[in-house]
Parts: sequence; structure tokens; C-alpha cells
Amino acid sequence: MQPIVRNIHKYLSFFISIQLLLWTISGIYFAFNKIEDVRGEQYRLQPLATYSLKKIEFEIPDALSLAIKKRLDKTIIKASTKAGMRYFDENGDPLQPISFDEAKQIVAKNTLLRPIAVEQINESKKASEYRGRQLPIHKVTARNADEKDINVYINIYSGEIVAIRSTQWRVWDLMWGLHIMDWQERNNIDNLFLKVFSILALISAISGVILFFKVNVSSKAIS
Repeated sequence: MQPIVRNIHKYLSFFISIQLLLWTISGIYFAFNKIEDVRGEQYRLQPLATYSLKKIEFEIPDALSLAIKKRLDKTIIKASTKAGMRYFDENGDPLQPISFDEAKQIVAKNTLLRPIAVEQINESKKASEYRGRQLPIHKVTARNADEKDINVYINIYSGEIVAIRSTQWRVWDLMWGLHIMDWQERNNIDNLFLKVFSILALISAISGVILFFKVNVSSKAIS
């Protein structure tokens, strides 16, 4: 029985050792990096805003929820409806997308970053920095106090900053993909590879414990 357990433990350990190393390295990275800093929260500002609701008097059919927002100096309404998200001004008229210049103003007003350039993204890409965000979206390339490039993503209708992405976030995202064994999209924690390797790691650990006690028992019997 002991040689069988020893061989199972040896070959399983060798087979999963690389992934165990990646789990350890990524776990150390997660432990030493605050998720708030990874998400770029340190660059955000919370400027005070004054809202006027006097002009808001119109109906929104099939609305599930409403939120009053500020887009630069304008009060806007963000409505979740059965047909999707809809955006209105104070008079109930549909909002037009913000311009590139307005996108820069939003970054300058709501962050500690200096906006440099703007582009509009219309297509979703796997493992992108903006995955999970409503498209189209404005990408504002900005710089922090250390002159490092930071990408700021803005909802083109509400003007909300929906994501801030830096090199720190990209490293974290890579580590996350290695940790959950989803190397392409890096967001599927229910994938087959993770399940199989987790079970193999458990079997390896159990066989190691069994082997430890087997060896100790055998040593005592011989002595």
C-alpha cells in the first residue's frame, strides 16, 4: 500500500507543482496590493454637486429604477427600463453622447489625473480592460503625478467614470487569470481546469498526509 500511495503523491505533486506555484505567487500579490489601489480609487475625487429637481416632470414608461446624476454641470436622469438603460436631461429629452472635450473635462474635474487623449471604443474584446461595461465607451488616456499613463473609461451618456486602469491593475488581472486558470477571458471561476486541478491538489495533500503517517508508523515498527 505504501509504494502505491508514495507514487500517487510523487507524480501528482510533480504534475500540479507549477500551478501550485502560480497560486502561491498570485496569492502573495493579492495579499500585498489593496484592491482599492488596483481599481484606481486613489485617483478619484468626490466633488460636491447641487441638484435642481424643479424642471424634472415627465414620465418614463417601464422604468425599473431611476438615479439622478450630474454630468459636468447638468442634472441628468439615468433610468433602467425593460428595454435597457436610458438617459434623459431635465426636460425629458434623450441625452446626446458627451464629446471628446467633455470627456477630458470630466476626468480633470473628477480625478487627480491629467487627460491627454480620447478615443471611442465600440466593440468588445476578450480580456479587455473595459469588459463588462456598457458600449460604446470613451477611453481617456491620462497621466498621474509620476507621468505614468492611466486609462479612464467613461460612460458616453451619463459621463460616469466606470473604470480606471493602470499597470498595477493589468498585473493584478494577469495574476487573477493565472489564479483561476482562465487565461483568455480571466473572469470564469467555474471553469473545468480549476475544478480538476483543485481536486488533484486535494488528493496530493491527502496522500502526503497519509504517506507521512505511514512512514512514521513503519519507522516506529522497525525501531
